[in-house]
Amino acid sequence: MTQKEGGSAAPGSSDLDALVRGRIRSLRLARGWTLDSLARRCDMSASTLSRIETGGRRVALDQLVPIARALDISLDQLVEPIGDEDVVIRPEGHSSGDTITWLLSRDRADAGTVVAKMRLEPPAAWPEPRVHSGHEWFTVLSGSIRLTLGERIVYVAAGEAAEFSTMTPHAFCAHGETTEILTIFDRDGQRAHLPQ
Repeated sequence: MTQKEGGSAAPGSSDLDALVRGRIRSLRLARGWTLDSLARRCDMSASTLSRIETGGRRVALDQLVPIARALDISLDQLVEPIGDEDVVIRPEGHSSGDTITWLLSRDRADAGTVVAKMRLEPPAAWPEPRVHSGHEWFTVLSGSIRLTLGERIVYVAAGEAAEFSTMTPHAFCAHGETTEILTIFDRDGQRAHLPQ
């Protein structure tokens, strides 16, 4: 995109040009308009509009305003870059003892639940069971989990899941090999099991 036709483009603007061209064409086709009908609405020739859509001509800023107006969208909507930060969560691992945790849910405080992936190494000693209010669920992605629930020892293998009240004294750890789980904690479980 250029300030004026023939002007120099800003670095990285070719991606933005391609994005804008694609949006113009997609919006035009979504409305069932031909090049001629959109060109009439924005007071430019169909050949100019065709060259803009196909990349044969750089999009000048003074052309974007009438095109956006004709398409009934704001200029910002036409040129805003596409990002995925509002959709994709790229977690960083946090180590604590024998465990690495990746938080997979966006808002720990407001959501009331936390989704996490955990990689657990077999511990040197079995962890002490804890009690707290709430509920927990996990599924084993690989390896095996040794789950202590009160007086019971339960082994949960890859492909299996466990769900339990955390008012029962409980603890879990990798059994015999590195193990990965996907888990859902409520707020109390988060405080009890995740590094703060």
